[in-house]
Amino acid sequence: MENQVANILQEPIPVTTTFNFDGHTIVEYLGVVRGIIVRSPTISQSFLGGLKNVIGGKIGAYTEMCEQTRQDAYAELLKHAREIGANAIVGFRYDSSDLKDSSTEVLCYGTAVVIEKAE
Repeated sequence: MENQVANILQEPIPVTTTFNFDGHTIVEYLGVVRGIIVRSPTISQSFLGGLKNVIGGKIGAYTEMCEQTRQDAYAELLKHAREIGANAIVGFRYDSSDLKDSSTEVLCYGTAVVIEKAE
């Protein structure tokens, strides 16, 4: 999966939180695309996180897990957009939630579009 994520992230596809690209025209709206990942901490991350809860401070193990989860969800979003023929994504957003068993869900979504350079 890591090689797949690396390959997807190497291929540029414009993504923006706004709903347009300066210098480009949206010629087709293809619909909502999303990437979703659910991940729970490893035993060592849980142990280290538990210690930090007692003594306080930044929980680096959890931060690393969350960042990797966001990257994986983003890669899934790009994959989904390419599968339906998009060359850009507008209205990009992240959302996350905690699940009962200390798992974290990360969802990213946006609108897949086809853009062309404006004349």
